[in-house]
Amino acid sequence: MVSGKDSVPPHSGSGDESGSGGGVGHALSAEERAEYERLRRHAGVRHRRLRKAGAAVLLVVTLLLAPLAVVAAWVQETVADTDRYVETVAPLASDPAVQQVVIDRLTNEVVKNVDVEAVTDALTKVLADNGVPPQVVAGAEALDGPLRAVVRTVVDRNVTRVVTSDFFRQTWEGSNRQAHAAVVHMITGEREGALRATGDTIQLDVGSVVDQVRQRLVDAGFDKAAAIPDSDRTVTLFHTDELGKAQDAMRLLDILGTWLPVITVALAALAVWTAPGHRVMLLITSLGLGLMMVVLLVALAVVRRVYLDAVPPEALPPDAAAAIFDTFLRFLRDSTRTLLVVFLATALAAYLYGPGRIARRVRALARRGTTAAGRALRRAGVSTGRTGRRLAVHPRWTTGIVLGAGALALVLWNRPTVGAVVLVAVLVMVVLAVVAVLAAAADPAPDEAGLTRPG
Repeated sequence: MVSGKDSVPPHSGSGDESGSGGGVGHALSAEERAEYERLRRHAGVRHRRLRKAGAAVLLVVTLLLAPLAVVAAWVQETVADTDRYVETVAPLASDPAVQQVVIDRLTNEVVKNVDVEAVTDALTKVLADNGVPPQVVAGAEALDGPLRAVVRTVVDRNVTRVVTSDFFRQTWEGSNRQAHAAVVHMITGEREGALRATGDTIQLDVGSVVDQVRQRLVDAGFDKAAAIPDSDRTVTLFHTDELGKAQDAMRLLDILGTWLPVITVALAALAVWTAPGHRVMLLITSLGLGLMMVVLLVALAVVRRVYLDAVPPEALPPDAAAAIFDTFLRFLRDSTRTLLVVFLATALAAYLYGPGRIARRVRALARRGTTAAGRALRRAGVSTGRTGRRLAVHPRWTTGIVLGAGALALVLWNRPTVGAVVLVAVLVMVVLAVVAVLAAAADPAPDEAGLTRPG
């Protein structure tokens, strides 16, 4: 006696209700088929749960790596690309707050080395020795303050001319281009180059500017300017007790700068592919990555506040410190904002292709508009013929190609901005609308049923 529990579902067209004739199986009873369906549903549910769990893990890892990937890519690009580095620091030479720091520092050094008191003492002695009235001698003694103010005014004027001239900007960019490796030295803590880490501070060497200012002041008749020391040729940019930890983090990010973004994108794509619902997972992933970009922007704002609070006003005025921070990190913030717009646009596209009520209304409205435009063209005698019919038959393919072309344009774009993303998105929507109009403008396919010969 053959047990029904060992049988398998019969192959189509081979079932023998009585099991005679040496068949390999027999038709399942109602109880057996119910058990089979239950087991199949159970296996399917278990498989879906495993896929959801795997996609969730991949998504969490992707979200945690996303901010680090953005920062790592920025660090790697800024360090490796000389033109990018010079483009980053060039605006500092034209920033009024930074210029004023350099002007004040150099002016103070010159005035400090001009012995105004000795000049007034010598003048007083000469006047007294030559029998000048006492009130005149007393007046000469009071010249110390005014003379010092005059000296400072003249020195400040000359220093300002140098620092605000094109020469200063050219020297600034040239020095940074030649000493581009200084950024690497700052990250690694090596004390070399124009930008260096010393203890818990990061300093910028302005030695070439000091040399030029000193020479111009000497040429203008201020011989004492030659006494400007070579030892004080730096401007403190950053001051933090956590510099060592920051350097360690920067070194790690520099190492991972090339691969971390690639790994993050691969994990995001794998999460979408693993999930049972690809569209829903794409929507969730895009929103999650957008949220992480917002978190990164907030973190940069917090770091900026901490940095400004940590810089002593006597070392660097708050406006100059803010200008330096904003200039150094402006490309990182721009990239983060651009990615935020990209992820939001991707999430919106994923939603509009879904079954939501608003999405269906938007698609229906777009469909009515493009259909009406296509029919108007056809009534005007403009028909797209076979090409239009092919576009109408394969809407998914045409939509995928257009979206892929838009994504490829952003990938190939050299450092896209928010404006570039918006431009590409608008062009994609325009192209999709044009394709839909062309599909609607096609003549109806000829009825081939009448061409078939009767049988």
